Amino acid sequence: MLFGPPGAGKGTQAEIIVEITGKPQVSTGDMLRSAVSQGTKLGLEAKVFMESGKLVPDQVIIGLIEDRLNEPDASNGVLFDGFPRTIPQAEALAEITEVSAVISIEVPDEDIVNRIVGRRMDPITGEIYHVLFKPPPPGTESRLVQRKDDNEDTVRMRLAAYHEQTKPLGEWYSNRGILAIVDGTGTIQEVGHSVAKAVRSI
Repeated sequence: MLFGPPGAGKGTQAEIIVEITGKPQVSTGDMLRSAVSQGTKLGLEAKVFMESGKLVPDQVIIGLIEDRLNEPDASNGVLFDGFPRTIPQAEALAEITEVSAVISIEVPDEDIVNRIVGRRMDPITGEIYHVLFKPPPPGTESRLVQRKDDNEDTVRMRLAAYHEQTKPLGEWYSNRGILAIVDGTGTIQEVGHSVAKAVRSI
């Protein structure tokens, strides 16, 4: 399982873990979209909540995960990305499968705010840039856009929710002896090296 605050770089580092372990990355967002588009029983249940702007209940998410774990490519395990987010979700997940290792990417709140607020997207190529850390090619600056939720108020609200609901999971998994902490403040390559080291030590 990959764990950390929004904007910590989990998506980028997940690719490294998948490459090392050969285990497929499992994102609840991807699973939900797939189940809804395929019109499965759980997908139709989830769609009702999603269309009314409500959170999809844990039991529906757990059902989707159970189905996903029964697929052939998951026979040797998976990488959970973005789930669980709360201790009740972790307890429900423990009922259907064993989480053998958790990698926590830790980044201070102010760094997260700077990372996310500085993000810009090129609507033509879909490429993501950053005003400080990954400037766009010359001549493309004027067409870049900032996502509506990439503003400081929204980011701080998301961080507050993370600290209240998700951060306690770190201690929960640490008490089970399966938490590895990685400093997420370096370059992508530096963090990637630390993540790879953590994966190989598990």
